Amino acid sequence: MNNEKKPMDVIATTGRLLIRPLSPADLPALAGILGDPEVMRYSVRGVCDAAATGRFLDWCLASYARDGIGPWALVEKGGTDLIGFCGIGRERVGEVEEINLGYRLARSCWGRGLATEAVQAVLSFALDKQARESVVVIVEPEHMASLRVAEKAGFRRYQETRFHGKSVRLYRLTRAEWLAAGSSAPGI
Repeated sequence: MNNEKKPMDVIATTGRLLIRPLSPADLPALAGILGDPEVMRYSVRGVCDAAATGRFLDWCLASYARDGIGPWALVEKGGTDLIGFCGIGRERVGEVEEINLGYRLARSCWGRGLATEAVQAVLSFALDKQARESVVVIVEPEHMASLRVAEKAGFRRYQETRFHGKSVRLYRLTRAEWLAAGSSAPGI
């Protein structure tokens, strides 16, 4: 029997980040992030308590098993602490199932360009490696930081819609747009 510890699967790396699947060991740090009212101010689901965070983590693990995608852990290179997540997952928007980009960062990591870096890597995975036809991102119009991240990543076109009872912008980035812009992230 081999008791050697296997390295965790790495989805992508960037200049400063390691992107890997979330694991049950991430639950305490994830609960701290999703329990922060400032981090969750623009979340359609609101602040998560420990039970809600556990359900979210269970959904992530089930998404990995079912689809091979989901919100992935963000860890700074050289560190071990979870600083947030970024990934793609199935999301029903109205009557259509979309591949939705989602991301959250611990407040201590805001303003450093880490969300943009993670989003670029995840989009490269989705649109280059997996050849997804398109990815959407759903952002409340008042969430200026998230709008900037989406626009820096190449999202331009949006439609106003309602999602979980809130007015939002639904941005779409197609694979053709991504490739035409010459976008990709290193380390995929």
